[in-house]
Amino acid sequence: MSATGMDSGGRIGGEEQAEKNGFAATSDPASEVGEGGRGRVLEEEEEGEEKKRKKERDRVDPELFSCLLQPLSADGDPNYIGLRRLLLHRKASSGILRRKDWRCNGKGYVAYRNYIQRPRNWETLQISSHPSTPGNSGRWVSSPNPFSHLYEVESWSSSRDLRGGNLGSSHRSSFSSSASDADRPNHRGSEFAYSFVGMHCIFDQCRASVTVLKFGHASSTLLAFGAADGTLTVCSVSEPPSIIKQLSGHSNEVTDFDFSSNNHYIASTSMDKTVRVWEISKGTCIRVIYGVSSQLCIRFHPVNNNFLSVGNSYKEVTVLNFSTGRMINKTSLDSEVTAMDHDHTGQLIFCGDVQGSIHTISMNSHTGVLSRVHRDRSGCKHRSRVTTVQYRSFSLLARGPVLLTCTQDGTLSFFSVAMEVKGYLTLRCSLKLNPRLHSIKASFCPLLSLEKGEYIVSGSEDSNVYFYDLTRPKHTCVNKLQGHRFPVVCVAWNHGDNLLASSDLYGTVIVWKRAKTS
Repeated sequence: MSATGMDSGGRIGGEEQAEKNGFAATSDPASEVGEGGRGRVLEEEEEGEEKKRKKERDRVDPELFSCLLQPLSADGDPNYIGLRRLLLHRKASSGILRRKDWRCNGKGYVAYRNYIQRPRNWETLQISSHPSTPGNSGRWVSSPNPFSHLYEVESWSSSRDLRGGNLGSSHRSSFSSSASDADRPNHRGSEFAYSFVGMHCIFDQCRASVTVLKFGHASSTLLAFGAADGTLTVCSVSEPPSIIKQLSGHSNEVTDFDFSSNNHYIASTSMDKTVRVWEISKGTCIRVIYGVSSQLCIRFHPVNNNFLSVGNSYKEVTVLNFSTGRMINKTSLDSEVTAMDHDHTGQLIFCGDVQGSIHTISMNSHTGVLSRVHRDRSGCKHRSRVTTVQYRSFSLLARGPVLLTCTQDGTLSFFSVAMEVKGYLTLRCSLKLNPRLHSIKASFCPLLSLEKGEYIVSGSEDSNVYFYDLTRPKHTCVNKLQGHRFPVVCVAWNHGDNLLASSDLYGTVIVWKRAKTS
């Protein structure tokens, strides 16, 4: 037998002998334990590495890979496209994180925009948030502190030195100037133009564009607005703001309305060819007057409230009896009558048509008889629709009665009215703004003092409300209000001149509170 066999046999024999003696055959205990421990450690390390790799896989955003691994175009720069995709992805993620970090979740988009543009030390300013937002209809807003614009609205006042705006050129010889709706407000000297402390209240229950809004006669709290869905809403802006009545009856867009002198009635016109008379206290329509064409504008006679003057798309101005609804008199013009206003005596009617002409019509306050007197064609060059005709009995610029007109091509015209010549119009100055796609209206601003200029407020298609000084040959924009999301089509002041209402195409009405001036 070989040595190997003997060794094997000897070992086997030894093992057998050990088993016979009652002992089990075992290997070296120390070596056995060391090998097992090392195996378990290796397994735990592998499991840990596997968990780390899994975490890394989970941490990678699949959207990032979907951006980076998209096929490139044939003529595209791989470096540029890859970096652009990465930056866009990070920008989107940053926006999400900033929204999560936003602590003004009860506010609207304006508050969020102002929040992300806040100063670095805004937390140390101890600003209290406002309880009113564009999404809360009729909510009351308390008097804000100086930093309220961080939360709700930004009002650019001319007291801030904002020179450097790129304004259009002007010609002093023609007493006209041109400006853009996006011009930044500028100021002259230490003049304090129209500034606002924020939003007074907001009405957003309307589901269609608000095309016309007005405050009641000699009223600071009664407000009404008409919408494209045919509804009229009467509300109060006193504390707390509330909706008084919802007037439904028109089957098409409300084009215009007017309050009676005692604010008990409203007369409205519509594209449904009707004129309706409403009793506000009951919220009912007490009279419907049918026409043959769309009724576009209406006014109560300032002296004899039994007369209603109506302009329509049939090129007519008619006088209706408020009590009976019958037509008293009418006169024909050359184009559709789109806007009108009375003078303070009720003896003159100023009408704007779709061609840009302004007609002066004489009216007998006792009989209602109409007769055409003058026609101004200064706005007929571009044949643009007249959206605003507003009369004022006194102006600092003209030292007498004046007329403001606004056309859809963005032209604001300022006329002096010669009452001794039956309302003859003389163009004093004009301002050319950007052309408009929508019928945007303008309004006179309250007089600041006997030394200040002539201010106009107007809506715009960039969703802002602008204030202009017609006495300036350039830098005419003196203030801007931001808060709407859609084109602002109508503006109106209350009787106390401390509240300004504006409406947009989305159906939102914002009432702005003017800052107190000494």
